[in-house]
Amino acid sequence: MNILFSKTLFPNILGITVVLLLSGWLMTKADGNWIFILAIILVEFLVISIIFMQFYNKYTRPLRKASKAVNEMIKGNYAARFYNGNSEEMEELSKNINKLARNMSEITIQEQMHAEQLTSIIDNMKNGLALIDEKGYVHLVNRGFVEMFHGNEKQYRGHLYYDVFENEAMHEVVQNTFLYEKPVKNQFKNKRGLAKNYMEVIAAPIFNERNFVKGAVLVIYDITELKRLEKMRKDFVANVSHELRTPITSIRGFAETLKEKQHDEKAAEEFIEIIYKESHRLQLLIEDLLELSRLEREGFQLERQNFDVKQMVDAVVPSLRKKAEKKDLNLTVSIPSDVTVYADAGKLQQVIINLVDNAINYTPSGGSVNLTMIEDGNRVHFTVKDTGIGMEKKAIPRVFERFYRVDKDRSRNTGGTGLGLAIVKHIVEVHQGEITLESDINKGTTVHVYIPKD
Repeated sequence: MNILFSKTLFPNILGITVVLLLSGWLMTKADGNWIFILAIILVEFLVISIIFMQFYNKYTRPLRKASKAVNEMIKGNYAARFYNGNSEEMEELSKNINKLARNMSEITIQEQMHAEQLTSIIDNMKNGLALIDEKGYVHLVNRGFVEMFHGNEKQYRGHLYYDVFENEAMHEVVQNTFLYEKPVKNQFKNKRGLAKNYMEVIAAPIFNERNFVKGAVLVIYDITELKRLEKMRKDFVANVSHELRTPITSIRGFAETLKEKQHDEKAAEEFIEIIYKESHRLQLLIEDLLELSRLEREGFQLERQNFDVKQMVDAVVPSLRKKAEKKDLNLTVSIPSDVTVYADAGKLQQVIINLVDNAINYTPSGGSVNLTMIEDGNRVHFTVKDTGIGMEKKAIPRVFERFYRVDKDRSRNTGGTGLGLAIVKHIVEVHQGEITLESDINKGTTVHVYIPKD
């Protein structure tokens, strides 16, 4: 401050003082000459005016310009600049103001970038997100939320949550979050046309620096797939229990009958045959369950090798043809020579055996089963076609599920475990292949399997 005073105000004050003293001394010498005195006063006024004009141009006007630049910055215009080199002080002030403007501009750009990044992250979240203030007004919903519940962002933002959130479970979650001031979660069904999606909402309170609740953030997850998998797991456990209980019950029942010895030799032989068949079926079921477990295990490795496809198929055809002949079925096989693939030969044999065996089981006497293979670009395309009983269209999506049977009685009578097609699907998938199925009631079924050559 002292330096500023010495460099700016002091010369001007000194000049004014000198003018006043000089004019006062001249007035004392005027000896009543009013014209001379008036002239001195006029000159004095002109000199002081010139001094003040210089001071104004040098300091006051630049300060006003500086103030204008600062006001523009306050409004958010960080492109505003102030340039003045009339004095060292103004030059230093202009540098500092311009430096501040540049810094504020950089900070604003960074904040905008961070805000854009945050907005991008929030909008690209697969899960729904909503922000509600302490009064219950919705401040933010992301794209995921809008896609889950339809509408658009404007329908939610600025409105009370209980006016725009249709599901009562969400109302309850928000209310309990504010009431108990702790995270709350709930599950509910969300209808989207004819479909029903399962949702889980988790709400957490937002606290300010004084630990008062200022709002709540809601995250909504679509758990439809998890619910489906959970149902599949429960169904699988129930089916396994049932499938194991059936042969065990038969074995135990006939074993107890044999133990009582109240039967003839012929009946005993029949009981022993039933026990043998049921134990064999139980063994097949356990083997299939173990096979599925191996295929689904993380880190499962195929025993890949280059092999001739025709040779692989020819190795299993005789046993399949024998079974087809017993049912008076015509089994035709058409596999070109000199086609090699890099795959697990044993697992692909399992696929062929399961598919052809299924076709034989579900085709009445006098029908036909065809196994063909063609090259399809970098894949081989197997087709198993039969003239069997077929299935309804609604059954096709479920046919690869574990223990799913189109005809339960026929499957059990043929010794099926209900896991064959599930195993086939897993083998194809671990080969990075594809399997599809077409079927019509009483017309037959066609299964297509695509396996990469390498």
